[in-house]
Amino acid sequence: MLMLGFAVLVLVAILPATLLLKPSPLPLLPQHLPHVTAGGRRIGGMRPNVVQALLCVAGFCCCIPMSVPQAHLVAFCSDLGISPTRSATMLSVMLASAFIARQAWGALADRIGGLRTILVGSASQALAISAFSFTQDEAGLFAVSAAFGFGFAGIIPAYSVAIRDIFPPSEASWRMPLTLFTAMSGMAAGSWFAGFLYDHFGYYAPAFTTGIAFNIVNLTIIGFLVFRLSGGRWANPYAATA
Repeated sequence: MLMLGFAVLVLVAILPATLLLKPSPLPLLPQHLPHVTAGGRRIGGMRPNVVQALLCVAGFCCCIPMSVPQAHLVAFCSDLGISPTRSATMLSVMLASAFIARQAWGALADRIGGLRTILVGSASQALAISAFSFTQDEAGLFAVSAAFGFGFAGIIPAYSVAIRDIFPPSEASWRMPLTLFTAMSGMAAGSWFAGFLYDHFGYYAPAFTTGIAFNIVNLTIIGFLVFRLSGGRWANPYAATA
């Protein structure tokens, strides 16, 4: 019944709202940006599909740690003696924090670009998931859950911004779905693998440690791309040419 109600909402509200959409802006040509060169169209000295592959691997690696607290927070808290009701409330706090923070991450992406936003968000996520490993009391876990929600909220949307920043609009129809598909595959793999590690060891420390390791891989890849595509400059090169 709930899904039928949502379907009615889509028909009544969302479809008519599409009539209010404005025409698409003039496309930003990546060939005019400093990191794009001629001669087979290199991006930061690399072939476009190499950059795409790096983004896909980075998305997969960042979503493994992203999935662990979201899928296992209630079970993790139950192991610490926290009631399921309070644990579910903690999960709600995490998701509410992510919902609110996503607006701020979008504003940041407009200022510094998609790749840098991924880098900052992934670093925040790494700090928060590390804190789960060292926090045992209920009040502390509420705070860490809110911080984790704030950290991961803007990462996935920033991948879409990064694709828009780096590649021509004509390629967005397959590059964005490919990037998001590999990222969501990381969510699925991370949720399953964390459960597998818990079943094997009997506690969640190995799962969180594995998540931190994958987060570090993500930070390494994104940091490399930021350096190669911008020479280490922090200012958004796309803002000046838009």
